[in-house]
Amino acid sequence: MRRTKLDPSSSPLAAFGVQLRRSRESKRLTQVALGVLIKFSDSFISCVERATRNPTLDFAIACDEILETGGTLELMWWAINHTALLQGFPEFAALERKALEIRLFELGIIPGLLQTTEYARALVTAAVQRGSISKEQAEQRLEFHAARQQLLERSPLLHAVLDESCIRRPVGGPEVMSRQFDHLEEMAARPNVTLQVAPYSLGEHVPFTMVVELLALPDRSVVAYSEAQARGFLDRELTKVRSWERDYHQLQVEALSKTASLELIRKARKELSP
Repeated sequence: MRRTKLDPSSSPLAAFGVQLRRSRESKRLTQVALGVLIKFSDSFISCVERATRNPTLDFAIACDEILETGGTLELMWWAINHTALLQGFPEFAALERKALEIRLFELGIIPGLLQTTEYARALVTAAVQRGSISKEQAEQRLEFHAARQQLLERSPLLHAVLDESCIRRPVGGPEVMSRQFDHLEEMAARPNVTLQVAPYSLGEHVPFTMVVELLALPDRSVVAYSEAQARGFLDRELTKVRSWERDYHQLQVEALSKTASLELIRKARKELSP
């Protein structure tokens, strides 16, 4: 049978097809054998791999389980079927799912991996009120938020540096913020999580003026991700990634220690009540 060559960068559907084929072949399964295991026809699998049919969510989840992809295909399914996510983000989230180590810096809001559901809902509700997204898109973002956070069950190393603005900006009201602060403490207590705050006093010495995330992948490569207002950007260019790594290392040194960071978070929680 003639093999269809797909460019994974041409569309989210093509990226899904390429990833599915690579994952299946790495397990040395034919389309027929995979179909028996996941209870889908081999013709449907063939169409998905050639990007001529859309996968279903059940299909993506079943493939993830059998092919042991760590939820990658489910996240890629979101990129195909939902328009609520920032362009470029689903592709990054699929790589994030595989990462052995995640280093991130956030400005203004608590990063998604550390958000409570209530905090995330407050953010998307505000976006609906502004007219930026629809109610349906808001629900899609919340569903994706829940799916993304499942990667923490795999316990990758997570190092998060939060600009002080993340804990100073009130989101959702005092009760939501109080629960969010409690959640940060719970996350920081995990052995695989390091949480730091970059205080306002660092001023111009904070090296980043945007969201930054660095992923260390199983093949020992490192990819970088950042966001602008309209879209996210995934970068593998070695010189740029190395530069961001140097800046991040310096930020880790200059940010508050883990203990001092938690003290600042507790202080912010106390200040919620008059």
